[in-house]
Amino acid sequence: MKKVRTLAVLLFAAGLFLMLIPFNGFAKNKIVYVVPIEETVEKGLYAFLKRSVSEAEEAGADAVIFEVNSPGGAVDAAAEIGKLLSSAKVKTIAFINNKALSAGAYISLNADEIYMVPGATIGSAAVIDQNGNAAGKKAESYWFAAMQSAAKINGRDPIYALAMADEKIELPQYGDGKDDLLTLTSDQAIEAGYAEGIVKNLDELLKVLGLDQADIRTINESFAEKVARFITHPIVIPILLTVGSLGLVVELFSPGFGLPGFIGLSTLLLFFYGHLVAGLAGYETIILFVIGVGLILLEFFIAGGIAGILGFVLIIASLFLSAENAVHMGISLLIAIGVSILAFILLVKVFGKKIRLFRKIILTDSTSTEKGYVSNKSRPELIGLEGYALTALRPAGTIVINNERLDVVSEGSFIQKNTRVRVIKAEGPRIVVREIPDLKNED
Repeated sequence: MKKVRTLAVLLFAAGLFLMLIPFNGFAKNKIVYVVPIEETVEKGLYAFLKRSVSEAEEAGADAVIFEVNSPGGAVDAAAEIGKLLSSAKVKTIAFINNKALSAGAYISLNADEIYMVPGATIGSAAVIDQNGNAAGKKAESYWFAAMQSAAKINGRDPIYALAMADEKIELPQYGDGKDDLLTLTSDQAIEAGYAEGIVKNLDELLKVLGLDQADIRTINESFAEKVARFITHPIVIPILLTVGSLGLVVELFSPGFGLPGFIGLSTLLLFFYGHLVAGLAGYETIILFVIGVGLILLEFFIAGGIAGILGFVLIIASLFLSAENAVHMGISLLIAIGVSILAFILLVKVFGKKIRLFRKIILTDSTSTEKGYVSNKSRPELIGLEGYALTALRPAGTIVINNERLDVVSEGSFIQKNTRVRVIKAEGPRIVVREIPDLKNED
């Protein structure tokens, strides 16, 4: 009986122990992070992905799946993201659920594995400038090498990566004709060795990877990161700078500090905030900007112009220090300054009398004769009258005619004091006199 009781206790303990062990416990211990890569690739996206990879590495994740759906973006941002993925201590998987073009293709090639949904595409990775034109030879050479290197890292044939970036490389078997960039469909990517598989959705991908029972953790962009991505967009930067500079220009002509100045400063601070979150700018750039604004304000109280010029230089320097690409920032500043000048002229010339703000800061009245204003009184009645020089005329001086003192000029010659003179011209404020010869002395 004692043996039976002992056996029952052991069985109960074993059952309790088995109940505490989770079903498929090995898979449950695995951690998978899912991170979206959507829309345009820019420096703000890099900051988000860097945080995601760091969090996954700290959590000891088994894999990070990047859901890619991007038309491309900035080359410099893509280069940093590619380096981030290739050097990650956790397995990286690019899941292309629509398209991975240009910078999106480069980022995907840097992942350890690539999976695509049916009908997805990857490729068309030409490097272009902000105007949509082909970049220079140096930029193209760098990009060609980067695309090939990304393919080689994971054992892929680099010729396809090069054909995605260089239209001179022709691969007719994939419909890549003359002067066309290579774009692979999901089936073509499998054939070319540029994808490990085709899956319908994320759930099927997890099953293929044997991670369907893993702890799935989805990371989404924070509000600050979304703002940073928007602000660091190449198109948004010149708009922000234009609004900011226009607001400050209008404020300079306004009494006190009002709405235009608030909008201008807020826009520029928003610019720095986005670049700060994206990791492009530090607090020192904001401090530099604030000092520059302070020096410009100081110029209103200190004459000389030195403080204003120095403040302007500091503001420009802070903008360039917060920029990843000095050329792009220079173009953005030129656009902002040009648009601000044109907009201000338009507001003043066209809408100056209609907008209440401009009615306060722009003089629209005129001092015309019809309104009773007289700039200079003309004295035509003085012509022909005679008087004497109260002072010597050198050639300007004072004469007296009928007990009235007048400021006059001679025809150019020196006339001595007390000499008789005659008025020969009276044009506005200018009265011209001539010396009257002394007939007695001439005789």
